[in-house]
Amino acid sequence: MTYEEARAFIDDTAKYGYVLGLDTITELMKWLGNPQDDLKFIHIAGTNGKGSTLAYLSTVLKEAGYRTGRYLSPVIFDYRERIQVNGEYITEEAVARLAEQVRQAGQEMLRDGFAHPTTFETETAMAFLYFREMQCDVVVLECGMGGMTDATNVIKSTLASVFVEIGMDHMGFLGNTVEEIAAVKAGIIKPGSQVVSAAQRPEVEAVLKRVAEEKQAGFHMVERDAIRDVRYVFEDQTFTYREYKGLRPGLTGSWQVDNASLAVETVLVLRELGYDISDEALRKGLTETVWPGRFTVIDREPLFLVDGAHNRDAADRLRETLELYFPEKRKVLIAGVLADKEYDYVMSQLTPLADQVITVMTPDNPRALPAEKLMETVRKYNSKVEAADSLGDAVERAWSYAGKGDMILAFGSLSYLGELTRTVQAKARKKEQES
Repeated sequence: MTYEEARAFIDDTAKYGYVLGLDTITELMKWLGNPQDDLKFIHIAGTNGKGSTLAYLSTVLKEAGYRTGRYLSPVIFDYRERIQVNGEYITEEAVARLAEQVRQAGQEMLRDGFAHPTTFETETAMAFLYFREMQCDVVVLECGMGGMTDATNVIKSTLASVFVEIGMDHMGFLGNTVEEIAAVKAGIIKPGSQVVSAAQRPEVEAVLKRVAEEKQAGFHMVERDAIRDVRYVFEDQTFTYREYKGLRPGLTGSWQVDNASLAVETVLVLRELGYDISDEALRKGLTETVWPGRFTVIDREPLFLVDGAHNRDAADRLRETLELYFPEKRKVLIAGVLADKEYDYVMSQLTPLADQVITVMTPDNPRALPAEKLMETVRKYNSKVEAADSLGDAVERAWSYAGKGDMILAFGSLSYLGELTRTVQAKARKKEQES
């Protein structure tokens, strides 16, 4: 099987849908020799900040000398982003080889009367096989959706179950109250393990503590009062957490102070478990963390940022960040969303800040909301809105409205930010060549 054939096979598994439940993934892992049982995991669940927290932790562990696997979704630029070891993507050769192993196992399962693995189950199995092959010391694992019935929860033990902020998202799958959603996510807590949580709403904290107590798991929570001396400066943010002064997260955004604090709290727990992580590795790891699509600069003059904010809490945080960092800048917003998200609320929070809004339909996604329909929603909050025909058209329109001292922000979904970034960079190079 070639890399291209592997990608075609994986894409074809989309016809099996997205199934929450562990029966199929459990059977698949048996066929593959249960590679996950030979690995040590940090398992991350929650609504906003999973990817950033994963990035901080895996970078710190790498700096401390541990061979660290990363499994994440969604990806922004390259399919192979989802499976990494020490920040390096899985090779195309390994994708092809492991996809063939999973394909054969899937065929055997069908013959024995089991369901065929879904796309996410296929990729999760490939990740576990690769991490065992690469002899990872630790794997930092991000839930795809929820927790209890997510395919990643096929693992039997964890070093730590880590919870970022839990809010309202995926309600059709996880529940209609934050308590119901928290209970599903708390399903990743393993007996006798350690639980590390960001500061949460009181009702969420109560759920996590109850499940941790039931599982006789240690419980650790970021203390809001321990976060001090926060300096909100674009691309030069610093803060103190507990006794660690002058911490400098590599990712930008007011919410990154919370994500980095959660990473520090998790490192303190790992030290208690015997992991040798020096203060130097902790500081350097936080500072050197990079993560695409999270308030990321992709061009300058005018400043051009992208952010995947697509739900209530993320929209609130993004608005707070814009008001903190850029209170005086003129803002041009590009908005693209998926139809099954709470896009009306997201637009209500962000588009009033804009001097111009351009809506776009996220390409190659069956869940995408048409640009014209999104424009109708935005018009309730800002009359200066127009719909673009394509990403390229949206970028050209944004540049026409923004002067050198202004800013452009594309937001609403991670699904289109990779292609938009490539579009911006290609057009910027062309402009340089022509000038």
